[in-house]
Amino acid sequence: MLEISFLLLALAGIGLLGWLATVVTPHAFHNIGLILLVVGLAEGVPTGFWYHVVLRRILIERGTLPRRWWIHPTRHHAGLTPEEHRRIRVWFVLGGIGYTLAVAGGLAAIVGLLIERL
Repeated sequence: MLEISFLLLALAGIGLLGWLATVVTPHAFHNIGLILLVVGLAEGVPTGFWYHVVLRRILIERGTLPRRWWIHPTRHHAGLTPEEHRRIRVWFVLGGIGYTLAVAGGLAAIVGLLIERL
């Protein structure tokens, strides 16, 4: 259910970007995209990093730190206790929000540049 909500939110965001591209000037659209990109990175990188630190600490406490665990860290969520899951959830969500803002901002900046060139 959560994944469907993210999908619908992403589709609404793409539609909003398309509509904004017709209302806002391309230069302003590009600048807004760059601001979103910087904000997303400034918020997402530290929180995503801290999520990995907390998850690593949890896995080390259990004595089961698999090789290359950071490549697909979400596969370890199923084995977490509710308390451990609560410890990483906020960092996981905040990192995802930062990632989403950065991607949306990057796309908006690209769209702004493309519209300006056309």
